[in-house]
Order: sequence, then structure tokens, then C-alpha cells
Amino acid sequence: MIARLARWFDDRLAASNFVRDKLNKVFPEHFSFMFGELALYSFVILVVTGIFMALFFNTSLSKTVYEGAYEPLRGVQVSQAYASVLRLSFEVRAGMVMRQIHHWAALLFMASIVLHLCRIFFTGAFRRPREINWVIGVTLLALGMFNGFSGYSLPDDLLSGTGLRIAHAIVQSIPVIGAWATFLIFGGEYPATEIISRLYTMHIFLVPGIIVALISIHLALVVRQKHTQFPGPGRRDDNVVGVRLWPTYTALSIGLFFLVSALLAGLGGLVQINPVWLWGPYEPSAVTIAAQPDWYVGWGEGALRLFPPWEIRAFGYMVPNPFFPAALLPGLTFVALYAWPFLEARVTGDYDEHHLLDRPRDRPVRTALGVVVLTFYGILLLAGANDVIATELGLPIIPFVYFLRGAVLVLPVLAGLTTWKICRDLAGRSSLEAAREELAARTEAAAEAEEAEEEPAREPAEASQAESEQPDAATAGRSGSGSGEA
Repeated sequence: MIARLARWFDDRLAASNFVRDKLNKVFPEHFSFMFGELALYSFVILVVTGIFMALFFNTSLSKTVYEGAYEPLRGVQVSQAYASVLRLSFEVRAGMVMRQIHHWAALLFMASIVLHLCRIFFTGAFRRPREINWVIGVTLLALGMFNGFSGYSLPDDLLSGTGLRIAHAIVQSIPVIGAWATFLIFGGEYPATEIISRLYTMHIFLVPGIIVALISIHLALVVRQKHTQFPGPGRRDDNVVGVRLWPTYTALSIGLFFLVSALLAGLGGLVQINPVWLWGPYEPSAVTIAAQPDWYVGWGEGALRLFPPWEIRAFGYMVPNPFFPAALLPGLTFVALYAWPFLEARVTGDYDEHHLLDRPRDRPVRTALGVVVLTFYGILLLAGANDVIATELGLPIIPFVYFLRGAVLVLPVLAGLTTWKICRDLAGRSSLEAAREELAARTEAAAEAEEAEEEPAREPAEASQAESEQPDAATAGRSGSGSGEA
């Protein structure tokens, strides 16, 4: 029955040839190619757990007296949103573990995207014809950061409320449009009552839909353009060496999905994260001590903490302090990320198609620039927790801030120069080894050619020697016969 139904569909759709061709597609084998799938499976788990949580979340900021299962907060006036998060955590079966799996999956999703983009950058996989996929990847990074922050802000606890207050100040600091933009986004003067419902709509409908569409386009382009691969024996720009999609690669991919699911389930069940009941409900007049956002926006927090208290006046407008580290810096960062494939092609003059990847050591300038950027934002990320680090290490906070200000300017340059030198040395050593191998191969080929030339000369000599031996044999025969007759 099933076979007949499949044939019926295939007769009308002619899909069997297409499916057979795609199932035979070859994927190269390298662990770094799995970062993208790690992000994909994290997103799948985010969607599944998010649907579960959406069934119990209330977006209202209207006040209510909490009378739930968490005793320390009983009788406290909280928002409906905060009360629904407490109810999900303490009264809904599996609610706590679902919340924590969702949060850990968001962290893993963002980490996988960053690792995936780093792999693409350092190996040159963004070059023609894959510029579109690079743009899609950078867009996914931006959407993931926004959706992570919007989901982090929904519980209306003191920590997330502090983050929203910072976001409000950043938007308001934008010259000309800042005041209008904050009224549009927040629905009025801070604290406004519309922001949670608006973030909720974008968090569960708009942004995930865009992410699904971009992931689909990304995968379609990978199939259409074929996968890149590292150089090696038998690997060329016009082929792919690896395993077929079915069944080998499919089995590997499914195994990775179960590993990711098990890891996130273990973290969700065993490692506490974002205990909103400890922070308490949000109050605009209060702020948490040692408050840090999730790591993927922590560098923005660090930039705010390190930037000097400078403000300027231009064209009749005051440009407030938060604009430079929290609006201008991220804007320039993403502009540079979007433009990088085209900038590198313009500077190097390389507009050819590339299907073989670079080894980072073979591109010392690009690798050094990547290390500079990663070091810079890594220090900003540490600065986002400067108060916690100073407290734990017993350091005075003000000197520590000045130390980080110097480090964020000096260490990236030192890291870049060191990386450039190491790459040059490794590339030189690789070139020397390649030259030695080429010389050995040429020597062996020359020796084989000499042997091949000597063999024809040796054959006539052996033939003439054989001919000279024949008369002697004949003479010996005659002598023998003569003596016999005698």
C-alpha cells in the first residue's frame, strides 16, 4: 500500500531522481563542519521548549499579589508576567527543567554561531561564490543576539528589568531619533507597560520565523554550491571528498542531535541558571548587585563600563555617553562583518571562485586581524563582569577598570602581531617541507627516467652477447662430433 502510494506521487511529481541525487551528495569529514549543525539542533530544542513555555507565560504587567508555591515571595506584589514565570518554575510539571534547557540552548545556539562564523572567516569560506551565505550567517548572529536579549527580558524580574533600563538608555542616546525610537519601542515613558508584550510577539513569532527562513536559504545554498573542504590528497576545486548524505552522514548528524539533546537536558536538570525568584520582581528604583547579561551581549556591557565619561555636542545635538560604546561600536562591528568578503576581494584582487579552504597559517594578515577582533571583544566581555572579578580577587575596582582600559587597547595589537609572526613561521616551514617533498619527488622521477633510459641500452648489449655465445657453442659441437668420429 505504502509503495503504491509512493509510486503514485512519484509518477506525478517525478521526485525520485531529485531525491536520489540529493541523498548521494558528498560531505567532507572534519569536526569544524559540525558547528553549523550544532547551532541548528540547538535552535530546534529552543523551538520545542519555547512552545512549551509559551503555553504558561502571561505578558501582562498589571500587578497581582503572589500566592504561589514559592514561600519567600508569598504576599509580595508582582506583575502577572513575573508570577507566571514563578508558576511555570514551581508548579508546572517539568516547567523548571524546560526553562533551564531553553536558556542553556540559547547560550549554545549563540556559541555555535560564533564558532561557525570564526571557522568560515579563518578558512576563507566566505569568498566567492559564498558571500550570500556569509551575509546570512552574520544576520543570524544579530537576530540571535536580539532574540536572546528579548527572551531574557520577558520574566520582569529585577535582573532583566535592569537590562531593559540599559537598553532604553542606549536607544535614547541615539542622536535625532533616540527619543522618538524609545517611545515607539517601549510604548511610552520608562517604565512603559507595552514593552513586554511587544518583545514577546517578536521573540516567539517574528524573529524565529525570520531565523527559520534564513536557515532554509542557507542550507539550500550549501546544497546548490556544494560544500567547501580543506586541501589534501585527491581534493580539488571541482570535487568533494567525504561521505555521502545517506546513510553515513545522516547517521552522524542524528547522533550529534541526540548528543546535543542529552547535553542540554543534563544541564537543564543539574545546573541552575537564571533563578529569577532570587532576584525578585522588577522595581524601577532598584538595581541588582553584580548584574551581568548573558555572554553574547556581555561585551556591550563591558564597553559601557570601560568607556570614559565623554559626551560631545554636534550640530546642535548632545551625543550622550552610552551612544559610543553601546550603539556606535556594535553598529560599526556589524557593518565591518557584512562588508568583509567584499573588502578582502577588493584589497587582494581575488575574485575567483574558491571551493578549497585556506589554512589559517597561509593567510597571516587575515588570521592576525581575526585574533585582534576576538581579543578585543574578549576583554570587553571580561570587563562586563569587572565588579565580580574584582570582588573575587580582592582587587580595588577603579585601578582594575583602568587596567582593563589599557588592556583593551594594547593586548589586541600584541596578540595580532604574535599571531602574524607565528603564521609566517608556520607557513615558511610548510613551504620548506613542500619544497623538500617536491625536490624528493623530482629526484625520484629523474632516477626512474635514467633507469628507463638504461634498460633499452642494456637490452642490445645482452642480445649481442647472446649472439657471440652461439658460434662458440656451434664450434664446441663440431669439435665434439669430430672427436667422436675419431
